[in-house]
Amino acid sequence: MTLTLDLQTLAINTIRTLSIDAVQKANSGHPGLPLGAAPMAFTLWTRFLRHNPHNPAWANRDRFILSAGHGSMLIYALLYLTGYDVTLDDLKAFRQWGSKTAGHPEYGHTPGVETTTGPLGQGAANAVGFALAEAYLASYFNRPGFPLVDHYTYALVSDGDLMEGVSAEAGSLAGHWGLGKLIYLYDSNDVTLDGSAEMTFTEDVAARYRAYGWHTLTVDDGNDVEAIAAAIEQARAVTDQPSLITIKTIIGYGSPNKAGSNKAHGSPLGADEVKLTKQALGFPPDQDFYVPGEALELFRSAIDTGTKLEAEWNALLERYRAAYPDLGAEWDRLMAGELPPGWDADIPIFGADKKIATRNASGQVLNAIAAKVPTMIGGDADLSESTKTLLKNAASTGRGQPAARNVRFGVREHAMGSIANALALHGGIVKPFTATFLTFSDYMRPAIRLGALMNIAPIYVFTHDSIGLGEDGPTHQPVEHVMSLRLIPNLHTFRPADANETAGAWAAAMRADKACALIFTRQDLPVLTGEGIGGVSAIHAGVARGGYVLAQSGTGTPDVILMSSGSEVHIAHEAYTALAGAGVNVRLVSLPCWSLFDAQDADYRESVLPASVTRRVSIEAGVTLGWQKYVGLHGVAIGVDKFGASAPYQKIYEEYGLTANAVIAAAQGLL
Repeated sequence: MTLTLDLQTLAINTIRTLSIDAVQKANSGHPGLPLGAAPMAFTLWTRFLRHNPHNPAWANRDRFILSAGHGSMLIYALLYLTGYDVTLDDLKAFRQWGSKTAGHPEYGHTPGVETTTGPLGQGAANAVGFALAEAYLASYFNRPGFPLVDHYTYALVSDGDLMEGVSAEAGSLAGHWGLGKLIYLYDSNDVTLDGSAEMTFTEDVAARYRAYGWHTLTVDDGNDVEAIAAAIEQARAVTDQPSLITIKTIIGYGSPNKAGSNKAHGSPLGADEVKLTKQALGFPPDQDFYVPGEALELFRSAIDTGTKLEAEWNALLERYRAAYPDLGAEWDRLMAGELPPGWDADIPIFGADKKIATRNASGQVLNAIAAKVPTMIGGDADLSESTKTLLKNAASTGRGQPAARNVRFGVREHAMGSIANALALHGGIVKPFTATFLTFSDYMRPAIRLGALMNIAPIYVFTHDSIGLGEDGPTHQPVEHVMSLRLIPNLHTFRPADANETAGAWAAAMRADKACALIFTRQDLPVLTGEGIGGVSAIHAGVARGGYVLAQSGTGTPDVILMSSGSEVHIAHEAYTALAGAGVNVRLVSLPCWSLFDAQDADYRESVLPASVTRRVSIEAGVTLGWQKYVGLHGVAIGVDKFGASAPYQKIYEEYGLTANAVIAAAQGLL
């Protein structure tokens, strides 16, 4: 089809009118961004974006991220128009129960949506992760004449996105790494929800991004398709820097009474204003969800184009498999999300000859696994010496060097989490991981929450897990953090008791289809050998089920149950030994992962925590809120319901009552 100026305008205005009709019908949503940003989206999707609407999972597609997720009707209109499995009826059901067109774009819910966005800045940071994944996979798989991995990541970002701190963290990293296949289209309309952006945002954004190491361009007229196209061409030509294209737009463009105003931002235009806007755009004012046939034909050409592009790439893949059969087989396995055979063969079994901090055990286990899984990449927030998450014999990212297994994030916890989420979303990167101190999980919590929401499976490592940190004091001693992570749906939170439980936690996390938080100690701990329960294999099996009986002094139903997680299992074990020596039939239960334990069948849970036994004592170096679900109304929860203190950890435990004597006294009181 020959593209004329009139057809181009018709197509752009189709995006606009579909968007405002859907928002108006829902009586909810954000019409301003789709009205203003439609020309840049049209230009990208019809001239540059390599994608196949009939296969949204094509491995070498370009990624498009609508970071300004409040403008979701923009991407929904594009998905419908270009032929994805999104219908006109789905647009009419915008923001309604069961619809594919949720209020903000959701990964796994709508075909063609690459990541869940809406919390501002997250998509911008995810885009850096997608580009990082492309760079690493290209370095690993590509061979001369075989550009198997060769695609761009585009993100449409807003003023609000670029105000958020996470976008600054991620932007700094992208410039430092030189991610040349990352392009931001910045919808610069100078309006925020509350009014003019000048109230809060007067910086020179392009100058800031140049300081980060980005290539920057400006398009003064957001309706000038040719200028936008020329800017994208220039951005694509720069291969050693990410690009920020500032495109000056008018929010709510076409609305006679609300264009350029915050009144067009987050509320429907109103029935009368919708009609006036359609009239101004040359569309029938009384016809809702009107799609001109010639505009639809133009957009649907993406199907034939995409099918051809994928067919050409599939032919390349077949030639690649023939030329490099081992790499081809590895590609197929990784793209299917499968772990390589024998990935767990070298996971160490720890002996009881010496104490070991679980962070140190974790480092050994991680390296044993990563040696077998070459696209397992990740890193830490400038803490590798403390978190023990540096991969041995592997390169580190650096200036102009993104393609390395040790991802050096610097002190940027929030962006680290968002980037790891995108590594998991991209495909081919197996179990990306992050690491920092547990108390700093607060800095990355929004990313953790979104990882869980999307049902993806990165691994978030947290060390220095409690007041056991000691002398650094209450600023660095987490007390509420473990419990707060346990509250997040779809997140498995592991707090292993020793080195062998740590190995079991890593193995369970590698197999999990959900995000996992692994929480480790700074202090050395005795090693559990599983004596009396079947050895280390029984420990691993128990961890995989979230909880298990570690020891029982007698037979049949116990008189009292002691339970714990993490380092305090050893305090409970000391109390167990004393009570057993006094003739009490006492059971010791380790509960390293509550969500996994709760997911077990009722019979298994009853076998570990029989309902008939109401005499129960828990101990954990964190808040007691939450333990009531296991100790019950008549049990005792020993913990830390206040902030920590600066002192050697042994002294803090004594002063805070985290002792075997406290557990014994509580058990005797119940008996």
